[in-house]
Amino acid sequence: MGNPFSEFLLRELRRIRLAAGLNQDEMGKLINFSGSHVSAVEVGTRLPKLDYLRAIDKAFKTGGLFERLWTELSGLDDEPPWVRERAAMERDAVLLRWYEHAYVPGLLQTEEYARAVFTSNPALRTAEVEKRVAARLERRRILDVDDPPQIVAVLDEEALRRPIGGAKVMREQCLELARLGAEHPRLRLHVVPVGVGAYPGLDGQFVIAAMPSDEEIAYLDNPLRGQVTVRPEEVELLRRRWEAILSEALPPQQSMEKFREVAERWT
Repeated sequence: MGNPFSEFLLRELRRIRLAAGLNQDEMGKLINFSGSHVSAVEVGTRLPKLDYLRAIDKAFKTGGLFERLWTELSGLDDEPPWVRERAAMERDAVLLRWYEHAYVPGLLQTEEYARAVFTSNPALRTAEVEKRVAARLERRRILDVDDPPQIVAVLDEEALRRPIGGAKVMREQCLELARLGAEHPRLRLHVVPVGVGAYPGLDGQFVIAAMPSDEEIAYLDNPLRGQVTVRPEEVELLRRRWEAILSEALPPQQSMEKFREVAERWT
């Protein structure tokens, strides 16, 4: 989790399990989570959420200790909990299905495009903008690891036509998408063309991550905070929406041509 206060919380979660003489599978059964979920939390590859901590508080009758720790320690971290949870989700996934209607997906943004996105937020000072740009570029490194996740991304063509950062930034961003789509073996890009009328994607962006444990996690964004859900019924609704969106999109080769075509218009 990258923060000494958060690492303290993970140590305490391991300590209470070991003090009870439980292995991770037994702990999972006690709190109604899988043993692999318990393991991922304890090694820091999955952030403990409130429902997980409340289940531990209930099982061990701690009087809400772990929920209070989570609330206090989250305020000491540099980033909101959902930002860290999304980064962990991306890092650990075997497959990411990503839809964006307003922006280029974060993992595919150039440095200047990302900077323009963050600069548009009046609440962010220059130092915070640069910090967030650096964090976004760091997230992008998952594209270059030895075994990257499979990524299928769909974006609305309108995201390519909005002058974020100006013509030069948009041209470079469109060409970068074309390059990534053509060269990266684990990345498949699709564009929903502007000629498509109303379709389910106009309601907003989301990501569905398939994890090594076969569990699926979904992430949605809004102006106030991100939302991460593992509820099967919610993930299923988003999966159906994903299939409807994908059916409206151009195939990869035509999408690459679209990126190059829009890039020329930004010249």
